[in-house]
Amino acid sequence: VIRPEPCGVCGSRIRFGKAAIKCRQCQLLVHLKCREQCPSLCVPQPPDRAWPHEGVLADFAPDTPPLVPPLVVQCVTEVEKRGLTETGLYRVPGAEQLVREWKRRLLRAGGVLPALSSVDDIHVVCGVLKDFLRGLKEPLVTFSLHPAFLQAADIPDDAACSTALCQVVSKLPPANRDTLAFLMLHLLRVSNSLDCKMDILNLSRVFGPTLVGHSSANPTPLEIMEDTPRQCEVVARLLSLPPDFWRGFVEMEQNLVPV
Repeated sequence: VIRPEPCGVCGSRIRFGKAAIKCRQCQLLVHLKCREQCPSLCVPQPPDRAWPHEGVLADFAPDTPPLVPPLVVQCVTEVEKRGLTETGLYRVPGAEQLVREWKRRLLRAGGVLPALSSVDDIHVVCGVLKDFLRGLKEPLVTFSLHPAFLQAADIPDDAACSTALCQVVSKLPPANRDTLAFLMLHLLRVSNSLDCKMDILNLSRVFGPTLVGHSSANPTPLEIMEDTPRQCEVVARLLSLPPDFWRGFVEMEQNLVPV
């Protein structure tokens, strides 16, 4: 090892000058002692399916429905496995350096993701998920549908608002729609955990800017100021939709929703 890098199994850094093993196909790097604990058999991705460093959500989605990126599934699964008793889940930041490092490793791995069980701090896993969503070229609700989401959320009548939001959600690109549904079900489970102390209002404040964003890649200062409270309102309204509506998009050929 010339440049210290984290082990793909245990997560500890492999120091300069130490011997290590790297897979020629998927580039997984591990300590010699961790060789027998590799998380899975190597299934290299074809070159044309390698993940970009940035892109729209569909660039990271699988070929078969539900079209939820494996990175999102793995982060959510890990959070639900050991994070639903953590106070301030998604609000408390993880160590910035570790978040960047693990996001880079997951993107570089493509379809063969290193296990997140070696990440001690669950807030780091939350940070990776948020950073991945923030780093997309356009937000989950897309630039073109951004105004429609804001208008639907502004409808004062709850029933009419819900109907309008369901219609707008159905217009999203399939990968965006499925991933939004998967995340909404996850955030509802977080909001139902008394230990987390993250109700729908708190979660909407955290995820409004990330999931809704703005109507363009370069919003003006005025747009940023006007959009911020409305972003939170959109997420709060989305979280008020019936869980069965969201389940209809993700409970298909694969059971992505943790029991």
